Amino acid sequence: MDKLKNSGFYKLRFFITPEEFKSLLQLLEHRQAQFHRTNAARTEHDYNQVYEEYQTFYQYFVAGEKRDDIHPFFVYSISIASDQESSGFFVRNEGVSFPYHGQWAEDELPCILISFPKGFQVNLEDEKGKYYIYEDIRDHKPLTYTFFDEIRDSIKKMTKPLRFSALDAEAMKEQKPSVRISHDAMHKLSQSWIFSKYRLVIHGK
Repeated sequence: MDKLKNSGFYKLRFFITPEEFKSLLQLLEHRQAQFHRTNAARTEHDYNQVYEEYQTFYQYFVAGEKRDDIHPFFVYSISIASDQESSGFFVRNEGVSFPYHGQWAEDELPCILISFPKGFQVNLEDEKGKYYIYEDIRDHKPLTYTFFDEIRDSIKKMTKPLRFSALDAEAMKEQKPSVRISHDAMHKLSQSWIFSKYRLVIHGK
């Protein structure tokens, strides 16, 4: 069971404006973070490219009309290296499902997931052979964990939990996904094609 002791990820889901996202990029820039696509070539993107990718992703969902010519995604591994340690995070877009007339809507609301593993794999060997366990990442990568915490706090300060109502059998029951959203992003999203199409109602403007 030790193998599973520190499994899983620290994570946070959020949706913010491109300008607000830029402040996160500045935090990462101070730590000389590198962004790589998760393709086979691990294509590296600079900060301007990452910003533009996020802007495209954001604009698709807050637009007044849905575009059929693009299907935006935002997926990067972020590597952080210092004299003491090297590690990193992972960011990817996810969809927030919601009910619509008794079933799941065909579209989903957007969010970005940032994650950092809780475990650090330690390879061991005993009389039965080789095996591994996960030890607490905070003991092995304390600087990276502290930085992840800093990013998470920064996101939390500019956001609050996303709350909205959807048309379902329980008469506009409030949806409470584990997603945080900024005030400005919430305002823009509430005027988007997806809110109009499904007659969603935002809570706590």
